[in-house]
Amino acid sequence: MLSSDSICGVVSAVHGSVVDVAFAGGKLPAINEAVQIEWDVGQPLLAEVQQHVGPRLIRAVSLGDTAGLRRGTKAYPLGSPVRSPVGEAVLGRLLNSVGEPVDRGAPFSADIERRPIHARAPSLDRQTGTREIFHTGMKVIDLLAPLVAGGKAAMFGGAGVGKTVLIMELIRTTVERHAGISVFAGIGERSREGHELFLELSQAGVLNRTALVFGQMNEPPGARWRAGLTALAIAEYFRDAAHENVLLLIDNVYRLVQAGGEVSGLLGRLPSRVGYQPTLATEIAEFEERIASVSGAAITSIQAVYVPADDFTDPAVAEIFSHLDSSIVLSRTMASEGMYPAIDPLASTSSLLDPRLVGEAHYRIAQEVRKTIAHYRELQEIIALLGIEELSATDRTAVRRARHLMRFLTQPFMITVPFTGKPGRTVNLDATLAGCRAILDGEADGWAEASLYMVGDFEEARQKEAQGALS
Repeated sequence: MLSSDSICGVVSAVHGSVVDVAFAGGKLPAINEAVQIEWDVGQPLLAEVQQHVGPRLIRAVSLGDTAGLRRGTKAYPLGSPVRSPVGEAVLGRLLNSVGEPVDRGAPFSADIERRPIHARAPSLDRQTGTREIFHTGMKVIDLLAPLVAGGKAAMFGGAGVGKTVLIMELIRTTVERHAGISVFAGIGERSREGHELFLELSQAGVLNRTALVFGQMNEPPGARWRAGLTALAIAEYFRDAAHENVLLLIDNVYRLVQAGGEVSGLLGRLPSRVGYQPTLATEIAEFEERIASVSGAAITSIQAVYVPADDFTDPAVAEIFSHLDSSIVLSRTMASEGMYPAIDPLASTSSLLDPRLVGEAHYRIAQEVRKTIAHYRELQEIIALLGIEELSATDRTAVRRARHLMRFLTQPFMITVPFTGKPGRTVNLDATLAGCRAILDGEADGWAEASLYMVGDFEEARQKEAQGALS
């Protein structure tokens, strides 16, 4: 809303998504403050101040399309950052990066509560840390990279290895039994994926407890850059004001970094390592550190992170790694072998995988599974050159059990039923541990590998093996 004493500026230059606004004199709007441009194309255009170019000139990043914007158009500072609508009214709605509904539903009422998208992370004395497992029902995650309730987890992978499918499956399985609110941020993703997610949540009956914020890939960089902060503002409201646990799902954090890089280039900043913006570490820290738990309520975040060219040493990827409790790494090799979810059991880690936190039995089984699979990978080159017959009896047994474990850790998803025809499975942690223990103890040594592939628990694999033997 414009205040009666708003200073009026005029647009002096437009460089793509970057707009220069000149003021006759007086106080300039602050960095990150919103400026409303009153043009004649449609709804007022919002921009965010990023630089003070001179005593009377600011440079702002537009959060919408600037096509048709002319010099001389009036612009008014709003006196605060962009403010997103929050509260019960946003649940079940699809919003854009400035909090406007884009689902063809009714507009929000004028008196709806709004919060600035820029805010500080909770102070250290307010933050609380838990070491409670956030169960997903996915065998490989719950066993080898358990998620922390109130923590941050990310799925790293290149193009086409299944990040979005994993995120959508987690939404489907965890939201149904998640006691709290869910907020989804789609940053730089395809509009098709947003439409599919909206339909999935509607059909699952959980849309009324979920808010969706999208900055799609066809939108200007400013919109993609700020979609994540809008989702964060909504999540923080439910944590701080409503005292509810929030599940924050983000797809894709790398696109947020990419949009920041585009904005940085438009603002004329010199690039840093590998062409990234010089503010890379600050931008990621400001975003990730706001995802925190306070007394009585927590934000649990699960994020997808695109890895460019499968290079895990990329500066953006490495920077995101440093803020996480659990890192789930997707493997292109496993995806090519049909091992879905294609989660690398050796590269994926969690701060929760400690015998004092998950228990001695869980920790011991997880370490044995990792050790067995690692030993198999060491032997793969020898097997490829000389054949498995050249291995010792002990090594042949280890290889057989490793292959069985890798197949047992695959799982059919509910989200993929229309494509595979296989009903989805969720498996509790006790069943996962029991199945892995049985394979490590040799109960499945004589079984066909296909009996353990794409099943739920070990009993289902046993039935599949029995049916295969009968046929």
